[in-house]
Amino acid sequence: MLLFRDEEHVERWCATREMRCGALLGADQAWQLAKGWYGSKLRPDWRRHTLAEAESLFASIGLTGDFWKLRG
Repeated sequence: MLLFRDEEHVERWCATREMRCGALLGADQAWQLAKGWYGSKLRPDWRRHTLAEAESLFASIGLTGDFWKLRG
Protein backbone atom coordinates (compact mmCIF):
# COMPACT_ATOMS: atom_id res chain seq x y z
CA MET A 1 0.00 0.00 0.00
CA LEU A 2 1.22 3.45 -0.87
CA LEU A 3 -0.06 6.63 0.74
CA PHE A 4 -0.59 9.78 -1.31
CA ARG A 5 -1.83 13.31 -0.62
CA ASP A 6 -4.49 13.32 -3.33
CA GLU A 7 -5.42 11.86 -6.72
CA GLU A 8 -3.20 14.34 -8.56
CA HIS A 9 -0.22 13.05 -6.56
CA VAL A 10 -1.14 9.48 -7.52
CA GLU A 11 -1.41 10.41 -11.19
CA ARG A 12 2.01 12.11 -11.17
CA TRP A 13 3.60 9.16 -9.36
CA CYS A 14 2.17 6.68 -11.87
CA ALA A 15 3.09 8.84 -14.86
CA THR A 16 6.73 9.17 -13.82
CA ARG A 17 6.92 5.37 -13.56
CA GLU A 18 4.87 4.73 -16.70
CA MET A 19 2.40 2.71 -14.65
CA ARG A 20 -1.33 2.41 -14.93
CA CYS A 21 -3.19 3.67 -11.88
CA GLY A 22 -4.98 0.97 -9.90
CA ALA A 23 -7.79 1.38 -7.41
CA LEU A 24 -7.75 4.18 -4.88
CA LEU A 25 -9.23 4.01 -1.43
CA GLY A 26 -9.24 6.36 1.51
CA ALA A 27 -7.77 5.71 4.93
CA ASP A 28 -11.21 4.96 6.39
CA GLN A 29 -11.94 2.45 3.64
CA ALA A 30 -8.54 0.82 4.19
CA TRP A 31 -9.33 0.50 7.91
CA GLN A 32 -12.78 -0.97 7.22
CA LEU A 33 -11.27 -3.41 4.72
CA ALA A 34 -8.60 -4.52 7.21
CA LYS A 35 -11.19 -5.05 9.96
CA GLY A 36 -13.48 -7.00 7.66
CA TRP A 37 -10.67 -9.06 6.16
CA TYR A 38 -8.60 -9.87 9.25
CA GLY A 39 -11.08 -9.30 12.11
CA SER A 40 -11.81 -12.99 12.71
CA LYS A 41 -8.46 -14.47 11.64
CA LEU A 42 -7.44 -15.53 15.18
CA ARG A 43 -10.66 -17.42 15.87
CA PRO A 44 -10.42 -21.24 15.86
CA ASP A 45 -13.29 -21.45 13.36
CA TRP A 46 -11.69 -19.00 10.90
CA ARG A 47 -11.90 -19.83 7.22
CA ARG A 48 -11.01 -17.99 4.06
CA HIS A 49 -13.59 -15.66 2.57
CA THR A 50 -15.40 -17.00 -0.45
CA LEU A 51 -15.22 -14.87 -3.57
CA ALA A 52 -18.82 -13.79 -2.99
CA GLU A 53 -18.07 -12.84 0.64
CA ALA A 54 -15.01 -10.86 -0.40
CA GLU A 55 -16.93 -8.99 -3.09
CA SER A 56 -19.70 -8.30 -0.58
CA LEU A 57 -17.17 -6.88 1.88
CA PHE A 58 -15.69 -4.67 -0.83
CA ALA A 59 -19.12 -3.39 -1.85
CA SER A 60 -20.16 -2.74 1.77
CA ILE A 61 -17.36 -0.19 2.13
CA GLY A 62 -17.85 1.38 -1.29
CA LEU A 63 -15.16 -0.49 -3.20
CA THR A 64 -16.93 -1.07 -6.49
CA GLY A 65 -15.96 -1.29 -10.12
CA ASP A 66 -14.06 -3.77 -12.22
CA PHE A 67 -10.91 -3.67 -10.05
CA TRP A 68 -12.84 -5.12 -7.09
CA LYS A 69 -14.62 -7.89 -9.03
CA LEU A 70 -13.12 -11.28 -8.26
CA ARG A 71 -15.46 -13.45 -10.27
CA GLY A 72 -15.65 -13.46 -14.07
